[in-house]
Amino acid sequence: MSRAIDAIAIVGPTASGKTAAALALAHNLERQGGAEIISMDSALVYRGMDIGTAKPSREELAAVPHHLINILEPLHSYSAAEFAKDASRLILDIRSRGKTPLLVGGTMLYLKALQEGLNDIPAADPQIRGNIQAHAEQVGWPALHAQLKQIDPITAARLAPGDSQRIGRALEVWTATGQTLSSFHQSAKAAVPDWHIPVLSLEPMDRKWLHERIAQRFDLMMAQGFMEEVRLLRARSDLNPELPSMRCVGYRQAWQGLDEGWSESEICERGIFATRQLAKRQITWLRSLAQRKVVAADAPDALAHTLQAAMGALTRA
Repeated sequence: MSRAIDAIAIVGPTASGKTAAALALAHNLERQGGAEIISMDSALVYRGMDIGTAKPSREELAAVPHHLINILEPLHSYSAAEFAKDASRLILDIRSRGKTPLLVGGTMLYLKALQEGLNDIPAADPQIRGNIQAHAEQVGWPALHAQLKQIDPITAARLAPGDSQRIGRALEVWTATGQTLSSFHQSAKAAVPDWHIPVLSLEPMDRKWLHERIAQRFDLMMAQGFMEEVRLLRARSDLNPELPSMRCVGYRQAWQGLDEGWSESEICERGIFATRQLAKRQITWLRSLAQRKVVAADAPDALAHTLQAAMGALTRA
């Protein structure tokens, strides 16, 4: 028996055309009450980070109501659990007004949190984090990874010895609560709403196509003033390269490059490489979603197929 959908998710690796697809779908849905976009991107939440995140333009933001964009200063963090809470509220609000919510982005942990729930892991503690960072500067992150392996072998097994952000977070949670990060993930939490959210996944059949798109977009970002954007962020006394915002792909390489005197061409090259690695991880995660509807992002008629799949999901509901 068919049931009404709660939202439509448009996902895919970076630079696969999600924004254009979402805007086109929202336009198509104007005759059916309209649509609003809920950003599912961990970088778009930050104000002052526009060029390096390929944030929708002012015209695009004005054309369709958008949510969860420009909601935080880069000093703060935004968790998957917070996204799930905010997106759940927005879905219900948008549906109550007779519109279709469109979840759009490539932060797949956000979609997982919304559909499956996450445990209430405590918020970051700046003092504990600072102590861990200072200790890491003395002994190195591999040593802290070895320490984590003794405390929480499950979490340590999925982290590389140099993954400072995640190792630090796991040790921070242990220090603050006496519980391992893996125990928070494994323990039961409040029931998650039984969402009906068809997932449309824009995935390239030819990886070379995506690599070229990533390179073209990074070149355009550089031409639009990305380095000046990073310099302005670096000039702020409240930001540092260990913050989640400044570890976003592109920003991390640009900050390091300015610290170490890299040329802009080297920053660009490293940023493109890091973005391609991100896309690879996103595609791997997408392939684990058995219920997704795949659209060939590199097909000439990809947009038409995306619209057809979305309208089909609405018709069957």
